[in-house]
Amino acid sequence: MSEKKRRRAEPSQSKSSRSSSHAHDLKKQLKPDADILATLRRLRDAAQSSTSNQTLTISDLNLASPCREVADLDSPSVLLSIERAALSAARSILSGRGFSFSIPSRSSSNQLYLPELDRIVLKDKTSSRAFANLSTVRKATITARVLSLVHAVLLRGIHVTKRDLFYTDVKLFGDQTQSDAVLDDVSCMLGCTRSSLHVVASEKGVVVGRLVFSDDGDRIDCTRMGIGGKAIPPNIDRVSDLESDALFILLVEKDAAFMRLAEDRFYNRFPCIIVTAKGQPDVATRLFLKKMKTELKLPVLALVDSDPYGLKILSVYMCGSKNMSYDSSNLTTPDIKWLGVRPSDLDKYKVPEQCRLPMTDQDVKAGKDLLEEDFVKRNEGWVRELEMMVRTRQKAEIQALSSFGFQYLTEVYLPLKIQQQDWL
Repeated sequence: MSEKKRRRAEPSQSKSSRSSSHAHDLKKQLKPDADILATLRRLRDAAQSSTSNQTLTISDLNLASPCREVADLDSPSVLLSIERAALSAARSILSGRGFSFSIPSRSSSNQLYLPELDRIVLKDKTSSRAFANLSTVRKATITARVLSLVHAVLLRGIHVTKRDLFYTDVKLFGDQTQSDAVLDDVSCMLGCTRSSLHVVASEKGVVVGRLVFSDDGDRIDCTRMGIGGKAIPPNIDRVSDLESDALFILLVEKDAAFMRLAEDRFYNRFPCIIVTAKGQPDVATRLFLKKMKTELKLPVLALVDSDPYGLKILSVYMCGSKNMSYDSSNLTTPDIKWLGVRPSDLDKYKVPEQCRLPMTDQDVKAGKDLLEEDFVKRNEGWVRELEMMVRTRQKAEIQALSSFGFQYLTEVYLPLKIQQQDWL
């Protein structure tokens, strides 16, 4: 190697050496597992003894303007609601007035964040979807078709996927986003959860670890599911009899981190249940997380990328999505603790510069938009971390920790974060 090349390489090697040395120093800070487990037991005991604000309901708040929420309804009740809507339309047509559907507005302007419940809810504004109006005739037709299809599914006592629903009338729907959006409208209009319509999304989320439950009568032990985990059933009604000796639930944003944790059997060293939706959370995973939290009364720690989209994903689990704000009471788990990866961790753990990614203008805008959200403003820790992210214009994936070794995540980073109770 020439002297010039050697001089160029030395600073890089020096930085790499310093990072490795720091990683080694952090590992030496780890206490025995028994001490970390004691911290987790205290966290679990606090979660089980606390009175969560989830016991509050909208009716307890005496709001000035009404809000709309849906509930789980049995098939006969949903069938009756659909038949009443059909009879109302028939009477309107026979009287010469045509027909229209009164659809709850799911626009951003009709949504409200309630700090007392720590979730987004839907206000009670509605709009008319008339068949005789040129601007709404197509959506009115799709709404009538979806009501008809759901009615047929409920009569047969079966479940279908959203994709199945789309393929029943491809020419009318055009693309699946049309039928999916109207399906949410119908759910909101009828006042029932989407699962009450017997239309589910395809399996997406997975779970592994210290959990045993019944899936449609079959007993499932999630410690025996391998590194791929057990697919979370799209129909949450199939899930019952949850049992666990876990101390916490670890919610993971991405499949790659989930597989690392599963392969290292992290749940055996630190008893936990590990869940991921492989990115943007689907309804089944959100329902499953809420069910575990409610029935097992375990704390939830979250591991997401250090970028605005990781935080958006976490916020959907915590306070709901604007698209499904009408069902936020069933889909949200407000008291999730943000464990990592946080912007402050990049320097604290000396993540190498080459493993940090520059934020695009779109990333920065997403970060600034999050800072304007009410649920972020009420949490000083989130504000500090987001401001740091926007200021430094740096982001990082969970996998950036692999620069210190493939098992650094499970052997150093997570144990040390838990030991230090370093969560928000």
